[in-house]
Amino acid sequence: MTSPADSVFLRAARGESVPHTPVWFMRQAGRSLPEYLELRKGVGMLESCMNPDLVTEITLQPVRRYGVDAAIFFSDIVLPLKAVGVDLDIKPGVGPVVAAPVRTLADVAAIPDLTPEHVPFITTAITNLVGELGATPLIGFAGAPFTVASYLVEGGPSKEHAKTKAMMFGAPDVWDALMRKIAGIAAAYLEVQVRAGASAVQLFDSWAGALTPQDYRASVMPHSARVLAAAGELGVPRIHFGVGTGSLLGLMGEAGADVVGVDWRMPLADAIPLVGDRVVQGNLDPTLVFAPTEVMTARAAEIIEAGRAAKGHIFNLGHGVIPSTDPDQLARLTEFVQGY
Repeated sequence: MTSPADSVFLRAARGESVPHTPVWFMRQAGRSLPEYLELRKGVGMLESCMNPDLVTEITLQPVRRYGVDAAIFFSDIVLPLKAVGVDLDIKPGVGPVVAAPVRTLADVAAIPDLTPEHVPFITTAITNLVGELGATPLIGFAGAPFTVASYLVEGGPSKEHAKTKAMMFGAPDVWDALMRKIAGIAAAYLEVQVRAGASAVQLFDSWAGALTPQDYRASVMPHSARVLAAAGELGVPRIHFGVGTGSLLGLMGEAGADVVGVDWRMPLADAIPLVGDRVVQGNLDPTLVFAPTEVMTARAAEIIEAGRAAKGHIFNLGHGVIPSTDPDQLARLTEFVQGY
């Protein structure tokens, strides 16, 4: 049996030659799959993320259904906060809601650092998964410091991130302490995943697109860089992805990524010169799966061709799978990319 190290996904992530462009999808495990919805009936999101058997099954579902080149660990970016004792919940239709938002240095100091003892269910789930996946690599992940901080400061999802930026600009000491705290938690969380058997990691900075390059460089990038540096010491490829981050791609690569994820708003051909000697991941518009199959595959072909100019290319959507996506259409897309 071949090992994940020889997989098309990891070879592409390292910039090595591959027989076909590897493909996986952000949010491939979850809401678009009927078998997932069946499994999650009556089980809260965070509750399901803490159940190793459920996590194992949900992570495997898209691998079985689509034959994608990598599995992504089923979890949520706020899970480590919940695990260390932050009072939060994921409300259906809303997202993560924090009972007591962070405002002061004392609030930051009250958040414990994460240790493996906080997340034994993660180690169990990944150990199970690695046994089941065989040669298919598992991608671990964490939320990047800015995105996780925005939930802690806003108290929930936000469009403007006004309170978050107010802290960043107006209380830089609190901001720095909070970002250091979250970076430490994220680094420890990724280490648990890699030590249990994850073959690569992805740092999701979902809200970093709200920042100017200057503010990102000064107040955010050093903290993401700490997380990525810690992951790099574990010897696994690091993917760095943000939404609406066209103006930040160069900096996100500099922060320590081996692979830079590109969202659908920026043509891959425009992104490649910005990321330097790095692999790119992406970036089909997630709504194209609702178009006729030939329209979707024609656009996918353009992206695969554009990706040839990069050091390496991993095919993905430019953001997560939309819940109402037809799974059969994703199966056709996977088959097309792997056969291209």
